[in-house]
Amino acid sequence: MNELTLLFSLVFSVTLLLVLVLRYKMQAFLALILASVCMGLMAGMPFQGIIDGITEGMGGTLGFVAVVVGLGAIFGQILETSGGAQALADRLIKTFGKEKVPWALSLTGFFIGIPIFLDVGFIIMIPVLYSLSRETKRSLLTYAIPLLAGLAVTHAFVPPTPGPVAVSEILGADMGYVILYGILIGFPVAALAGPLFGRYISRKIYVLPPSESEISAPGKHGFPPFWQVACMIGLPLFLIVANTVSGAVAKAYGMEDMLWVKIAEFIGHPFLALTIATLMAIYFLGIKRGFSREEILNISTKSLAPAGVIILITGAGGVLKQLLIDSGIGNMLAEYLSNAHFSPLVLAWLLAMIVRITQGSATVAMITSAGIMAPMLGAFSMTPSGCALMVIAIAAGATTFSHVNDSGFWLVCRYLGLTEKQALSSWSIMETIISFFGFGLVLLISFFV
Repeated sequence: MNELTLLFSLVFSVTLLLVLVLRYKMQAFLALILASVCMGLMAGMPFQGIIDGITEGMGGTLGFVAVVVGLGAIFGQILETSGGAQALADRLIKTFGKEKVPWALSLTGFFIGIPIFLDVGFIIMIPVLYSLSRETKRSLLTYAIPLLAGLAVTHAFVPPTPGPVAVSEILGADMGYVILYGILIGFPVAALAGPLFGRYISRKIYVLPPSESEISAPGKHGFPPFWQVACMIGLPLFLIVANTVSGAVAKAYGMEDMLWVKIAEFIGHPFLALTIATLMAIYFLGIKRGFSREEILNISTKSLAPAGVIILITGAGGVLKQLLIDSGIGNMLAEYLSNAHFSPLVLAWLLAMIVRITQGSATVAMITSAGIMAPMLGAFSMTPSGCALMVIAIAAGATTFSHVNDSGFWLVCRYLGLTEKQALSSWSIMETIISFFGFGLVLLISFFV
């Protein structure tokens, strides 16, 4: 099979994927499977080879992702239902004072966006935004944009949210490094796209909050203490990062066989770290605060419904990656790009950006780009830090310019009372700032690691 045919197979299959999702509104899981099979057939793979690639790609990817996403979904739902996110927001606002509330909201979004989905975090924080806007007589965007920026940054950059988890697994990146770089890059990005841009755009677009009758009341169990929420969110991140740091230290000093290193590796694996955090959240934020066993069961079950969709789409992304490898397309692209001296970070960012703008879903954009990039990594001799930076580059590209084909765009329009033009001028530009500034920092750090 010549290189031109292989390249055409890839271009046609990716185009087919975008058309199926964007034009015909096909579910992304089915579209990814069809596009992958089409690519395998056009590349001349045997029928059994395609079947084996689907099995290996799906199973290999979901062996890790399904556990992490499932645990993360339960953890996030417990945090939401218990009022933990609201407690975190209230404390930060009291600490910062009203004049610096936008910074407090950005920081709040940054932290609660780590364990829960962006739309969930935004919806449960909406009453706080309405109250602040009404009390200060300022545009709702003064407070909404900082919150959304914090949520969007960690939702895309920092595990255990599904996007970076899936991309990390597909690329084989160390999740500890991804967390470290995601937080390091995320803070300045959230500051620029949130409070700073929010202050500018709120002067251009004045939006009033709805009447008080439309604001939801706190849950019947009230809000948990701030310190408990902070510990719940920080625990899995600490354990995962500690595993990465201890492993690096042990390797440097030849202590890989030490018991403490093995224990740190065991409890710092995302499986155990999230399991421990989830069990503690169930006990301290649930059972200790009056939730019945039936309520805990219902909360956990409810959380797994949206997680199942993410898991299947991620598995289909693994299928695309595997068939790229088995068909030889991945090796061909790697050799071409290696000879052309084209930066893999730039390519990853551009691929994610194109898929995001054309079909809307950031998760699909991340997984598709990771699937295309994964077979090429060997040609670039990527270090663990380099792989982690590629995860952030893909996440940044997949954040670019959310518009009318993205459900998040309409969620923001609905709750903030924006017209489509106002949403494009505020929310969409905020997402694009995250993309470009985030990728700029990725490139900057790549020169030193």
